[in-house]
Amino acid sequence: MTEEVKMSFFKSVALKIESNNTEHHTNEITNKELIVRRGQPFTVVLKLTEAFNDRHPLTVVAMTGFQPSEERGTISFFGIPDNVPRSPSAKAVWKMQLKKESTPKKGILHLAITPAADTPIGDFILTIKYKDEETLLAMNTVLFNPWCAEDSVFLPLEEEREEYVMNEQGIVYRGSAMYHSPLSWDFGQFEDDMVRICMKILDLSVKHIEDPAADRGNRCDPIYVSRVVSAMINSVDDKGVLEGNWGSSFVGGFSPSHWNGSHAILKGWLNRNCHPVKYGQCWVFAAVMCSVMRLLGIPCRVVTNFESAHDTNKNLIIDTYHADYGVAEKDSPDSVWNFHVWVEGWMKRPDLAEDGKYDGWQVVDPTPQEASDGLYCCGPASVKAIRKGFVDLKYDAPFVYAEVNADCIDWLVKADGSKKNIFSDTKRVGAAMVTKCVGSDKKKYITKRYKFKEGSKKERAAFKYAVLELEEGDEVEEDSEEDEEDTSGGTNEETPDVIIPPSPMTMRFEEVAKPKNGEDVNLSLVLHSESSVARPLSIAISVQVMRHNGTPAVNLQKDVKEVTLQPGKELTIPILIPFLTYHKPMLEGESMKVSAMVTDLKEPDNVYLAEYDIVLIEPSITIQVGSGEGKLHKTVKVDVLFKNPVNERLTDCTLTLSGSGLLRDESISKLPDLPPKCQFRIGVTFIPYRKGKKTLLVDLDCKTFRDIKGTCTVNVTD
Repeated sequence: MTEEVKMSFFKSVALKIESNNTEHHTNEITNKELIVRRGQPFTVVLKLTEAFNDRHPLTVVAMTGFQPSEERGTISFFGIPDNVPRSPSAKAVWKMQLKKESTPKKGILHLAITPAADTPIGDFILTIKYKDEETLLAMNTVLFNPWCAEDSVFLPLEEEREEYVMNEQGIVYRGSAMYHSPLSWDFGQFEDDMVRICMKILDLSVKHIEDPAADRGNRCDPIYVSRVVSAMINSVDDKGVLEGNWGSSFVGGFSPSHWNGSHAILKGWLNRNCHPVKYGQCWVFAAVMCSVMRLLGIPCRVVTNFESAHDTNKNLIIDTYHADYGVAEKDSPDSVWNFHVWVEGWMKRPDLAEDGKYDGWQVVDPTPQEASDGLYCCGPASVKAIRKGFVDLKYDAPFVYAEVNADCIDWLVKADGSKKNIFSDTKRVGAAMVTKCVGSDKKKYITKRYKFKEGSKKERAAFKYAVLELEEGDEVEEDSEEDEEDTSGGTNEETPDVIIPPSPMTMRFEEVAKPKNGEDVNLSLVLHSESSVARPLSIAISVQVMRHNGTPAVNLQKDVKEVTLQPGKELTIPILIPFLTYHKPMLEGESMKVSAMVTDLKEPDNVYLAEYDIVLIEPSITIQVGSGEGKLHKTVKVDVLFKNPVNERLTDCTLTLSGSGLLRDESISKLPDLPPKCQFRIGVTFIPYRKGKKTLLVDLDCKTFRDIKGTCTVNVTD
């Protein structure tokens, strides 16, 4: 509606959209519509055609949704004076006060209207009545309010609210336990149509379709809302946003690695009449959900769990089967993903405990893995409860606990079908949980928030509690929840020995050089013996291309050799993986797994296994933006530079640019072929439409290299 609306008894109403939205931290969304946060007053200036006297009260009705009711909090009656009759079971009662700037004798009323701190979020219609005349007062949207102490999403620290609600830029970590590769992501929660998109997501949910009135009322609860959003981001059982694809063919859409941000996906879903966008995997699902949660006002961050277990039979054991040469022999219903990405939402959990001990960060996972209460969603599960192994607490705590702390057993399947346990590992799963630091692009380890120190008495007690489903009160003590920060630039430099007790032999992999895509990969397998006698060994070394969800895509190579390990000595076995061998198969996967299975020829029952994950370092893109600054609504020119590092022609090249505040839509351009060792220098332009530090994201794709990423910061000023 317009700022000024002419009336009869009511002279006019001014919604003060710009000042209200600024005070409610919604001016980044729009200054054309009134968007407020619950638990906080907003101002409306009402002008009457006569003096106001409270002998004739002003009464307001605020309502949302179908069949609004006071008991659900979807309709509220309030006024000045506030002697409006209400139901004794009315929830989420709004308030209205006359501000001191008012001049009632002139009929000029500055009204401070406050939605209750537990008001259901969504679109509201407000009507006002004076004497016998009633008219429309406002149409506004109400969001959660992490600035309000009475709101169940209240986040005390301003710097955390800036990061987890207001920041449109972030980092998602991928890779492996040894290599944490940062991916810049544009959440874009304040881009065009985001309010409309997020409300559409809620309105198309199964919960809303089944019972619209109940759904609208339940939107007061961030627990409920986060669960609905989790189900709606994937498209398995509803008109969700994204279709998952963990294969190698992405016909009809884009590879998950194509995406740089959420807005193109969410806008594409809306423009396609709410049909799912193709395609996503876990980090895309999580990042898109983070955008929706931040827009709605629920503090949210993206978390990566490296070595993430998928325990289908709920026994907290991940079984892997190997043939004699070390390659996975048969499919297992369980798996360990190189990494898995979910989100954490910040909220109170009064449904778990009255004393607030499970309040705070909650795991919510939109990737469709297992059904929960009939829908493919997961969480919210309290991180504090997961740490202690309290798997009897809702929602989906057993599944999340297994993801971070299941035990692994590797089996050798012999020719007669019998199995031998060749390796047990209680420390592999949940190797690290990481997220972006507040206020910087550094990496933050939050592993201690999910689990006690691996192998400690507390960690094993929590595991036992989870396995046995003991009653609350088992001897699992609280421990420090200190955070760790890492500034190593995205990699872990230490390569731990793979020690196989009780054998007097150790095995470890060493990188001869950092593994770069476009170059041969060189590794060494180093064996060391503490035995007093020489040990004749058979060593089977295999290399597989792996998808990030732990399933093999291609068997690259295998080699078997016999060696003798001398007592007290080290033996180095070189491993070469040529670029010509891996580069086409790697288009179907994200990493390579090198497996070494060692058999003691004197004692053939002694079989040992070591594995190593290789994540290739991609070629770099350079982006040049003059002084690094741009002017609002003025053309900015940038140059994108890329050198072909290989001795083959790069074909089917495309360049994609995106960035909130810089480009309203993705810009996708086809490029000419790039000859060997030659360089692209591509000039592109855009017109910034929002001020501040913005991030330009670039994606270069071709048949040889998939989705090489680059970013640069553009400071947009008046």
